[in-house]
Amino acid sequence: MDTSNRAFKIAIFFILFTLGFLLFLVMALKIIIEDRKLPSLIAQDKNRAIRGAIVSADGYQVAYSNKLYKVEADTRCIDPKKRELFIKLFSIYSGIPQKRVRKILRSKRGYVTLSYNIDTKTAYQLKILSRKLYQMDMFIPYKIGNRVIKQGLTIMESGETRVFPYHDILTPVIGYNRKKEIGTYTTIVGVKGLERYYEDKIAPRQDGIIKGKRDIGNNIILNKEALIKKRIDGYNVHLNVNMLLQKSLENILDTHREDLDAKEIIAAVMDARSGKILAIASSNRYDPKRIRKRDYDALNAKFVEYTFEPGSVMKPITFAMLLEHNLVSPLEVIRGYNGRYMLGKKPITDEHKFDWLSAENVIVYSSNIGIAQLAQRLPYTIFYNDLQKFGFTKKTGIDLPYEHTGSIPAIYRFKSEIYKATVGYGYGMTATFMQLLNAYNVFNSDGFLLTPRIADFLSQPNGKRIALKGGKKEQVISTKTAAIMRNILKKVVQKGTGTVAKIEGLEIGGKTGTAHMAVGGRYVRRYNSSFFGFANDDQSRYTIGVTVIEPKSRYFASQTAVPVFRDIVLELINEGYLHPTSSGE
Repeated sequence: MDTSNRAFKIAIFFILFTLGFLLFLVMALKIIIEDRKLPSLIAQDKNRAIRGAIVSADGYQVAYSNKLYKVEADTRCIDPKKRELFIKLFSIYSGIPQKRVRKILRSKRGYVTLSYNIDTKTAYQLKILSRKLYQMDMFIPYKIGNRVIKQGLTIMESGETRVFPYHDILTPVIGYNRKKEIGTYTTIVGVKGLERYYEDKIAPRQDGIIKGKRDIGNNIILNKEALIKKRIDGYNVHLNVNMLLQKSLENILDTHREDLDAKEIIAAVMDARSGKILAIASSNRYDPKRIRKRDYDALNAKFVEYTFEPGSVMKPITFAMLLEHNLVSPLEVIRGYNGRYMLGKKPITDEHKFDWLSAENVIVYSSNIGIAQLAQRLPYTIFYNDLQKFGFTKKTGIDLPYEHTGSIPAIYRFKSEIYKATVGYGYGMTATFMQLLNAYNVFNSDGFLLTPRIADFLSQPNGKRIALKGGKKEQVISTKTAAIMRNILKKVVQKGTGTVAKIEGLEIGGKTGTAHMAVGGRYVRRYNSSFFGFANDDQSRYTIGVTVIEPKSRYFASQTAVPVFRDIVLELINEGYLHPTSSGE
């Protein structure tokens, strides 16, 4: 009996011991695997890199990035007796109205976000405030289970914002951005313009990281074991564009657009010897931070994204081909047919009625009949290939995204007299503004086709310069042919269709072009008018282009594009780019 009781007691003890041991193991395992919110022995501080800036030639930052910070608070940790004091102090330091702060704090119990858009300076001030509030015992602890929590203001990086301090200046060239969320952090990505073209250069290079063991004050111990990666922001893009000239050009276009009731006017000034774009403007601009529905059409950079039939500005290019292949003499006589000529069944007419005129006067007085006859001398393969040499059907390589190439007829169509004639005076083909500007620069750069460039160089945050890849330089026509063409284009301004552009003391030349617009395969009474040319003095050469899109009050280029060109040249004089000689030309 005693033996059986003893065995029973031992069994009960063993079972209880086993259960107790199993319970111990379960609790120990739970403690091991449960997230106990213990502070890590390793701390990490991340310093996010930001996009580089876009800087004008005269040192103005036309676009740059600022960091944004998020500020949070735990309403359970704010002493109820000091709540109003907290609201007043936070409002003073943050600039957020007291009413708004009070509303946020009342919205829920626990963690609340007081702001997502605190700038760097304000974030620094709020960090100072946070320390002061601790010293004032503004925050009190509370318990969750066995944990005691005392949390003050939490200030952390939430993203970056792009700043355009001059609003619509240099748009649409500068472009705009969209936000991209990476976790809880907001980054910026270029969508159009320079912001898009230089995305891989301007984007943040490397976030800064400091990681290591922490001390009792939760500060990272900077010893040999600590990991330190330097923050490297994106490269800055430095432009050839001068802000004073750019603003002046935009003002000129705005004035003429209103006067002409035009849909849009675009213009650019290029340094003829280097291809540097000193100013490039549109009358249709927008604020990249406040894009509205009515701005949508202006988002596209018409300089490279709009193709049109150029009209008579193509005549000098056709003439240059003839000169280069010794197929015309400037002083030979061409029949004008008194302003009306039948090419097969196609009638060709002129505004100026001539019985006879010199070959160079075909350009000076913009004779469709004259160039239609001269174009027939070009073998079809040479005509087609030389158009490509001048840059048509190809991208110019300018540093803007989404550049179009325009179009010319297929090579076999140049066997047709009609196609030779119409392309010769700028119909039956399309081109972009930048292709035409670049083609005219061939005349002003002694026969070379250059790559136009808006940006000059890159720089690192430490100021070190990084050269951009050089553009092409291809000889299209001889120096002699280029000089003859400059001389003929000067006569256009002296006595032809471009006399409004004449300014004593400067070498000015160019060509007008007024082209019907085709809508639905038919030409309508809507026009694009252009003037492409140059303005030179003894030291400098500038190639200038103007295109007026759909002017309504008047449409001939001599009345629309040429006056804009003249005002641009006068501004170049005013700002010291050009210096007229006192003796004249």
